[in-house]
Amino acid sequence: MSTTAMSTTPQPQPLGGLRVLDLATLFAGPLAATLLGDFGAEVIKVEHPAKPDPSRGHGPAKQGVGLWWKILGRNKRAITLDLSKPGGRATLLKLAATADVVIENFRPGTLEKWDLGWEELSAANPGLILTRVTAFGQFGPYARRPGFGTLAEAMSGFAAITGEPDAPPTLPPFGLADSIAALATAYAVMTALAARDRTGAGQVVDMAIIEPILTVLGPQPTWYDQLGYVQERTGNRSTNNAPRNTYRTADGDWVAVSTSAQSIAERVLRLVGRPELIDEPWFATGADRAAHADVLDAAVGAWVAARTRAEVLAEFEKAEAAVAPIQDVRDVMEDPQYRALNTITTVPDPELGPLRMQNVLFRLSSTPGAIRWTGRPHGADTAEVLTELGLTGAQQRALREEGAV
Repeated sequence: MSTTAMSTTPQPQPLGGLRVLDLATLFAGPLAATLLGDFGAEVIKVEHPAKPDPSRGHGPAKQGVGLWWKILGRNKRAITLDLSKPGGRATLLKLAATADVVIENFRPGTLEKWDLGWEELSAANPGLILTRVTAFGQFGPYARRPGFGTLAEAMSGFAAITGEPDAPPTLPPFGLADSIAALATAYAVMTALAARDRTGAGQVVDMAIIEPILTVLGPQPTWYDQLGYVQERTGNRSTNNAPRNTYRTADGDWVAVSTSAQSIAERVLRLVGRPELIDEPWFATGADRAAHADVLDAAVGAWVAARTRAEVLAEFEKAEAAVAPIQDVRDVMEDPQYRALNTITTVPDPELGPLRMQNVLFRLSSTPGAIRWTGRPHGADTAEVLTELGLTGAQQRALREEGAV
């Protein structure tokens, strides 16, 4: 069942009725809130009146409007509050009393400095889930250091194993650690909410960005603990199977081949005209094949190099062997599988017109998510949210005079 954006027919939202206050910036915390909003949570984005979330200015813009924000800010109502001002603090506590979740990524101690720590927030709302997303966590020798996802990609071991063997460690050209942490944070929030259903009590989620990326790197700590084994950079090759690499086609494109299963490895070698290699004693296991990657890469690489990308993909599909084209975003936008899944969907935007962006993260057959609107202008919903909170016009004017909104 495909999920379409901005459906005219109201559909049930699995997180409908959940209220999330997004106090975070750049990028893990806000993306976690986006993931919750995509499935119906009411997300209120709280930004400083004079210093908006920097993601509004990250990357290319059109007509002065940041495009990244249109995705990161989708399904969020945008308000402004200066939490360091008495009026801002008081208003945040009022909002927290109506919320289920607060997501923040200030350095440890910052909320406490403003008298908005767990003690004050839980007093205002004993069922609140306070989700704290920082580079290094809430305690330990690095806790108060400034940090970003790049540092997690370096510290976790990711950069050390990424790149060619004779080249420097390689950092990803996008927010990998932040994005993994966002997925983990959304999961942590749902876990804490499930616990609240049983106990009635809220709690603190402590998410350190350096940890989820370490989890997805696999068994490296256990390998080292038990064997003293340290994984090295192998480029596109794997130490667990071969052939596994990228190969250039006759028309100058690239394809990726994977042979994680023995049966697939055998199909690939038959396809490329080298069935005799299957009878080699070393071909029987992935690790032994990886030790002979030069031979296997030469066989597959020569066959691929003599054919166009379209021919390679067609022959691999016919042989039921695993291959994928190396695609850039232009290819992704036209890829028939992504189109079938509606992975890239079109959403109307009041400022820029139709926008194409990634759809919600997964499909639910009965309670699908939806992109209800794109990222809103800075502070666009402040007056509406404060009015709903019960603040009179005079009280809102007082907040503005104080600089709290």
